[in-house]
Amino acid sequence: MPTPEPAAVAAELRTAMGKLSRRVKHEDRIPLGQVAVLGTLDRDGAMTTSDLAADQRVRPQSMARAVGLLMEQGLISRRAHPTDGRKSLVELSDAGRAALEAERGRRVGWLAQAIEAELTGEERETLARTAALMERLAAR
Repeated sequence: MPTPEPAAVAAELRTAMGKLSRRVKHEDRIPLGQVAVLGTLDRDGAMTTSDLAADQRVRPQSMARAVGLLMEQGLISRRAHPTDGRKSLVELSDAGRAALEAERGRRVGWLAQAIEAELTGEERETLARTAALMERLAAR
């Protein structure tokens, strides 16, 4: 069997990853944009709304609305910036951390069930090796 062309593999991989990503997102209870903000705060800690906007590549006004919604839900809180009195930091609340963990659990749970139901042991081994290769490509 000839080695597949990189462009063909890339096209198939992009399509498959998109379909899988969309399917996993069906398990969401929190809108994707809000989950992204919660995830960023979980990984990177407290930050300004402007820094969040830059991280998520959205306009500051859009991020301000998202932050407001998350605050109304009690998923994040605001505190004074330690060195700049004109700014404030937003951070994940305990409720936000719990909601994020539940969201991640739903996604992983569905995917784990699908892997168990659909794939043979050999296919699971192949998928595990593929995940490592995808991580390597993402780090490039």
